[in-house]
Amino acid sequence: MSKTASASFQPTLREMIFYFLKLGTTGFGGPIVLCEKMRRDLVENRGWISPEEYTEGFALSQLAPGPLAAQLAIYLGWAGGGVPWATYVGIAFVLPSLVMVLILAFLYMKVGGLSWIQGAFYGIGASVIAIIAMSASKLVTKTFKKDWLLWSVGTISAAITVATESENLWVFLGAGILVALFKAPPRFSRSMAALVLPPFMLTGIQGEGTAQLLWTVFTYFAKAGAVVFGSGLAIVPFLHSGVVLEHHWLTEQQFLDAVAVAMITPGPVVITVAFIGYLVAGIFGGLCAALGVFLPCYLFVIIPAPYYKRIAKNLTISAFVTGVTSAAIGAIAGAAFVLGKRALFDWATVAIAATTLVLLIKMKRVPEPLLILAAGAIGVLWKGI
Repeated sequence: MSKTASASFQPTLREMIFYFLKLGTTGFGGPIVLCEKMRRDLVENRGWISPEEYTEGFALSQLAPGPLAAQLAIYLGWAGGGVPWATYVGIAFVLPSLVMVLILAFLYMKVGGLSWIQGAFYGIGASVIAIIAMSASKLVTKTFKKDWLLWSVGTISAAITVATESENLWVFLGAGILVALFKAPPRFSRSMAALVLPPFMLTGIQGEGTAQLLWTVFTYFAKAGAVVFGSGLAIVPFLHSGVVLEHHWLTEQQFLDAVAVAMITPGPVVITVAFIGYLVAGIFGGLCAALGVFLPCYLFVIIPAPYYKRIAKNLTISAFVTGVTSAAIGAIAGAAFVLGKRALFDWATVAIAATTLVLLIKMKRVPEPLLILAAGAIGVLWKGI
């Protein structure tokens, strides 16, 4: 247990769980917004977490692969009461959006053939492309700044993603090594349900969720969760490569629908994996996918947490993470182009995407879920006409 005396008040486990349940239920806006809300609520307003603990947790969450906001939540739980608190807080933060996404996946499977559903996702898909492009632009500006090396890494990663229409793990690792060698060359040292659920909830597009299929789903999403840094959107090109091109679990449109569902629900964006898992192998597929992607980020927090100061001060590790993050941002930009080629196929979808982009630029505080829902309504009306 690592709680220090620098925080104003010692919260109970129940209070921490209730807070993160509420945040997971109502928290829109992406990882940076969620992290800032945690700082404002827990550090400034309630005094449950000291500024030092928050800064430490944010630094470790940026260094470790996985969804940033979820990792910060887990670390703040660890700061309050060690591994048990980290576990409960992590579950509380992810659970609301997981339940919402599984419900939406169930409805999608049951009524996906209805014309109004098709119309909604016709508009939503176009809007999501604009949001991904805008997010990539913001990440580029914030991360690359005037660093020619990071611009080069990101541009190459984007070009490879566009050319191959897939994401290559070796590009990420190579980018991390390259930036580490340039910015901080390493120094040699010593520290280098079947009984209670109806059958239709146990099957997906790939049929019945067999043990072999569920294991494949789990291991694939665990790999995804272990190599994705920074923004939750960084997982999108990685998932597109495996889910659509490698395993052929989903079509392009179904994949885009899954990304859209993650954006209209609160909590971490990577919860889209639960929707994908459900479509592939039913409810157990959704649970296996969610467990697979969040288990690595949980372990990447609780294991190094006691030693984070040495990790954070290691310039080589920090530079490696910067390189991987830059490649991931480039891949997001490339994925926006690849997905856009399929989602923007007529003048109406182009108009919806352009309008979304203009609103994001001109009205900086407009909620993204609201734009997506509005685009869905326009799609329903347009298809109806």
